Amino acid sequence: MQLTAHLRDSVRLPGGAALLSGFALERRGDGSRRALLRHGHELAVHELDELLAGELAPAAVFPLPRPGEPYGGPSVGPDGEFAVFAGPRAVLAVARDGTTLWEYPHGCWGCGEGRAHSAAEQRACDGPAHGSCRVSDDGRVVWAHVASGSSGQHRQEHWVVLDARDGGELARLPLEHADAAGSRQLSHPDGAHIGLSIGLGQDGVLLHWARRDGAELSSWGVNRGLDRILADVHPGHPGFLTVEHGGADLRLHALDGTVLAQREPQQGEDEDPPCWDHDCGFVDADTVLASTLDSDGDPELGRHWLLDARTLEVRGTVRYPAGPVDSYARPLGDGTWLTYDDARGTLDRWSAAGR
Repeated sequence: MQLTAHLRDSVRLPGGAALLSGFALERRGDGSRRALLRHGHELAVHELDELLAGELAPAAVFPLPRPGEPYGGPSVGPDGEFAVFAGPRAVLAVARDGTTLWEYPHGCWGCGEGRAHSAAEQRACDGPAHGSCRVSDDGRVVWAHVASGSSGQHRQEHWVVLDARDGGELARLPLEHADAAGSRQLSHPDGAHIGLSIGLGQDGVLLHWARRDGAELSSWGVNRGLDRILADVHPGHPGFLTVEHGGADLRLHALDGTVLAQREPQQGEDEDPPCWDHDCGFVDADTVLASTLDSDGDPELGRHWLLDARTLEVRGTVRYPAGPVDSYARPLGDGTWLTYDDARGTLDRWSAAGR
């Protein structure tokens, strides 16, 4: 069965493909989304709906606190007045005018010894590894995945909760077996839980959920020996969506990790086994969109699939009016999804025809 897509919006946006990975899109507690796009030594913040309506001027611009250093995914406060950056040796909060509001030093991601740097030392160590940060939806705390030193040949890593006003540490959790190449954090719409997906490079993925109640911090791992990437959550759905590191299956989980549904990709015309791409999510509370582009040798055969959000049963493939779309898709949870047209340099928003 094929379901026809309807083009809702299209805006020319060089570099807009970054929004398909989810790292450059930040969903707030009210369901709205911001686009966080890095341009040189600045972070441009756009309200996504305004951007898709053609408003290319950013709502806010933040200078990078230390230009030239590598950073993990940034996060912006709910009022848009400050941004937080996960740097190679510190988490930093920055105001719009570039003023550093506070700094939380930690072990160095790029330094094999995990040694601490002095405040006066500006050198950034080589290395692609990085942590991540996420401002809570109420703007009161910052969750940060940090390197905290080394023990023998192994880097120690922690998940810390910082006071958004001054960067003071409120709580921390040790992350066992973590040796991150990078990480991403995703707030649950309930405002209480947050997920942390830690990429270990070729060694797989670790997935943790946590909840903070006052001074108490609790965390639980979901992987249980399996490599699962945290893909998405939705306000109208009780669970969350993961994809196996190699794309073997999609799963719906209850918040405690219990598997509610599972779906392997359907065999296509190619002889090689198909696999799900890492980018997938909730179109709305009833529908999941996933793709199989990476396992198709011919981009023309790449397909977007719509699945039932409760059972993961396949409803059908998406048919685009102008022909196949060889782009990953980023579902937005409001009944629409994004793709990016490299040839035209446009960010496109779609919905199912009739919606």
